[in-house]
Amino acid sequence: MRRIENKFVYDTLDEIVAPERTALIVVDMQNEFCSPDGIPGKNGTNVKPVKAIVPTLQRLLQTARSTSVRVVYLRHTHEPDLSNLSPARLSFYAMLYGGSITPYHAIRGTWGHKIVPELTPEEGEIVINKDRSSGFFATNLNLLLRSNGIESVVLSGMATHACVESTARDAGFFDYYVVVVKDGVADYSRKLHQASLLTMSNRCNMATSENIVAAWKRAASRRARQSRRNRVTVGSRSKGGARGRRAASTAE
Repeated sequence: MRRIENKFVYDTLDEIVAPERTALIVVDMQNEFCSPDGIPGKNGTNVKPVKAIVPTLQRLLQTARSTSVRVVYLRHTHEPDLSNLSPARLSFYAMLYGGSITPYHAIRGTWGHKIVPELTPEEGEIVINKDRSSGFFATNLNLLLRSNGIESVVLSGMATHACVESTARDAGFFDYYVVVVKDGVADYSRKLHQASLLTMSNRCNMATSENIVAAWKRAASRRARQSRRNRVTVGSRSKGGARGRRAASTAE
């Protein structure tokens, strides 16, 4: 940590991703986008690059949960009647996919809308439905993070150049420390994935899942050592107090 003017700034990865002030955000890892049976897959998109990061996210989630890092899921969401999609947004999707997509994707309440089973949220974990690329746009994500003392976000999921990068940019605008998991984000297009990583490397902290997991485990070890020291200190004080009381009783 260093001091700039009268402000203290986290410098190291251990400081930035300290579990007590960090949230792991899993972006759009939904059946629709990760399974060959989803709309993109059925339309010929190769979903293997997205599916390939699932084991990495499983390791991140396991460590986050065991070290008290808050976990947040984002789900891309379209209403059944498409009422949350403006004409301009529909035009965007038509441009993106080379024409209209029928049936539409990530419809609320459908199989495609659900998080992939390998990454199922646990009870009590936050799941936020979002209407646009950024997890911060028109959602209560910022409120939930601030209300729980979160200062840093670790971003994982898909698509790197779209919803991940949009959320990363907005997180920075909302004054969070932003860490992108280099091997924990994916895209259908390798070119867009690499371009986005390059762009974000100039705006965000970039780290591997291995380094983030190691930082969380070091934090847990430090907490455990401190807890043991505290128990020893309390025990010593209790014994000292008992000896003092016995001595006073004997003197009487």
